[in-house]
Amino acid sequence: MTIRDSFSGRFGIIAAAAGSAIGLGNIWRFPYLCGQNGGGAFVLLYLICIVLMGLPIMLAEFSIGRKAQSNAYRAFKVLAPRKPWYMIGVMGIVASFTIMSFYSAVGGWTIEYIIRSVSNTMSISGDHTEQFNSFISGSYKPLAYQFAFLVLSFAIVMMGVRKGIESSSKILMPLLLILLIILCIRSVTLPGATEGLNFLLKPDFSKLTGNSILLAMGQAFFSLSLGMGCMITYGSYIKREEDLTSSAGMVAGTDALIALLAGVAIFPAAFALGIEPDSGAGLAFITLPGMFEQMAGGMIFSTFFFTLLCIAALTSSISLIEVVVSFCVEEMRIRRGPATALVAGCIFLLGTLCSLSLGIIPGLELFGLNFFDLMDYISSNLLLPIGGFFISIYVGWVLQKRITVKELTSDGTVRFTGLRIFYFLIKYIVPVAILTVFISKFLQVG
Repeated sequence: MTIRDSFSGRFGIIAAAAGSAIGLGNIWRFPYLCGQNGGGAFVLLYLICIVLMGLPIMLAEFSIGRKAQSNAYRAFKVLAPRKPWYMIGVMGIVASFTIMSFYSAVGGWTIEYIIRSVSNTMSISGDHTEQFNSFISGSYKPLAYQFAFLVLSFAIVMMGVRKGIESSSKILMPLLLILLIILCIRSVTLPGATEGLNFLLKPDFSKLTGNSILLAMGQAFFSLSLGMGCMITYGSYIKREEDLTSSAGMVAGTDALIALLAGVAIFPAAFALGIEPDSGAGLAFITLPGMFEQMAGGMIFSTFFFTLLCIAALTSSISLIEVVVSFCVEEMRIRRGPATALVAGCIFLLGTLCSLSLGIIPGLELFGLNFFDLMDYISSNLLLPIGGFFISIYVGWVLQKRITVKELTSDGTVRFTGLRIFYFLIKYIVPVAILTVFISKFLQVG
């Protein structure tokens, strides 16, 4: 019998799971959503959603994974044999695969921008929008960097859970935090930075709309890597003596902290240099390069920022890849090395279509979306909400309560005083919240 790999201890769990949760969503997506939805008001909504929705689902996924000791697909086969709940795992595996197809492309962009920062060629064209669009619409260059990002990600996954994922996370996560703190210090010491801090920390509820609430829920859900099989898979690597509740709390808290620090790093500098805080999705690759250009020592801080983005993308990508690789290893009986190579090749093929749809093959569209945006839409707006919704239904209404309680209390060795609150949230609040986000997406499209 093969001995299942596992995390070595508490720090390894938190580093790996927080690495999965902390990605481009925290450093790239959160600041621009915050900028468009009232600053501090959106932060408050986001934190509420982390507590009421994100943390209960993470605990549920950890419990399922550790109890079943299996990948996201097999876990439901073990806990609910001969019943269709395993489709939750199937959706998680498909979601991880589709997310990696476009996520790896963005990871490649961060490598290109690190090189531009180091070589001080960021402003060579003078127009950052034109420069960015010209790069992503190219053929060989974006693919070359995407391939490099995938090679780095798969090299870590191929080494296994403890030697690869855990060991790299223990290095990358502290490095990410150090770089972010350096950027925060530089940002808040700029003349006029106080206005940016006020924007981030003082709520302006007049800027909030119904859509802001939905965006905050969605951001909390997606930034924690929920509904895609990552936390179920990672939960299966957690030893029985480890406290799931405190580990999940640390991961959720770290995820929220990084998002807030990203805001501190960006908004004071943006206000100090006259950059609009609601610049949208182009904030990282178009607006911020212009900001760094105006800043003393901009080349250095630009290098720090895009290195930070790359690390965030890398720590998330290895968890997404592990979901698919663990399925191949345990269900298809393929050794980890060949399984990793197989998954890498398939993701790169799909990722190539994503990348080329932004330029060289503009006609590669379905339902009015290019292939890149389609993969994003299918995973983010369909697979993840559906997966998260059914996980909450399964744990709240189907899975025997004694099983969940046993996992959340580590076989009765840990006291969990919030058990009643957890069940109230997972049975009632979480399903309604996710369903609201899910339905709203279709109403917006309609």
